[in-house]
Amino acid sequence: MMLGAVGVVACGGEAVQVELLEDEVAQVVPLGGGPARTVPRSTLPSNVREGDVVRDGRLDAELGARLAREVAEWRARLAVPVPIGLDLDSGASGSLTTGKE
Repeated sequence: MMLGAVGVVACGGEAVQVELLEDEVAQVVPLGGGPARTVPRSTLPSNVREGDVVRDGRLDAELGARLAREVAEWRARLAVPVPIGLDLDSGASGSLTTGKE
């Protein structure tokens, strides 16, 4: 695992989003784009969770909330509406492969 990006979180600079938290390390992604990096978890705020945004070594709750809203809006635009009158539950079997196995 690469541990060379400690300064990104601890010393400030770009904002990063926390993608994965493990016992000793965390994976963060720069919000401006770029590859994910692995950093020591100790360089992040103690109350950080996956999906949070960290800027200048502190949680940026406002930016994190804005990103969450943008993702929800994006997913809603991509959703396929179900036509009126289409019942997806009626007569559905428990498995699509029951007769084929």
